[in-house]
Amino acid sequence: MALPARVRVTRPLLPLAPALRGAAARLCPDAPVGVLTAAALAIAGGAVIGAALRWEGGEAAFIESGWRGRGIEDALRDALTAL
Repeated sequence: MALPARVRVTRPLLPLAPALRGAAARLCPDAPVGVLTAAALAIAGGAVIGAALRWEGGEAAFIESGWRGRGIEDALRDALTAL
């Protein structure tokens, strides 16, 4: 399934830049964003709308409700497992 035209999935360098770290913490508040081993973020119009995060012993993922069911979940999961 193709992503919506204005959405892209990226695998940012770790540690996350402050703006991306804040967005990841907002989307996955229980994730220890300071010690991530992998991250994939979905971005639309300059805003982070989804995150898939991995750390030693755990993972978390979240997509904003208005974007669910458009293939973004699969794209984030694929990007995270490709690491």
